[in-house]
Amino acid sequence: METKEIQNLDNIKKIATLYFNTLKRVNDENDVYTAKIKFLNYYELGSVIKNMLQLCILAVDHETHKISGTGKNQSINVGLILELVLQLFPLDELEFLDEINDLLETNI
Repeated sequence: METKEIQNLDNIKKIATLYFNTLKRVNDENDVYTAKIKFLNYYELGSVIKNMLQLCILAVDHETHKISGTGKNQSINVGLILELVLQLFPLDELEFLDEINDLLETNI
């Protein structure tokens, strides 16, 4: 019986490696995971951020407005969307652009 349980556990581990790919545990923190989001370029990233912000504006403007998803009325979780936007916002890249801009201005 114990051998069967070990085989079942091994099978579950094999299946898990095939399907559990979205979240990756951060090495130094047990309760924190990361998810990779792919974009073609910075323009696409900016467009996604812009559209998410526009969605938040619409949700705040129409707080009582409900969207229909699976037949049930669900409100838009603006806080969750804004947290994601903050994570997507490319501050390091914008700082890099500032550095390039400063270099260009001093060399003109």
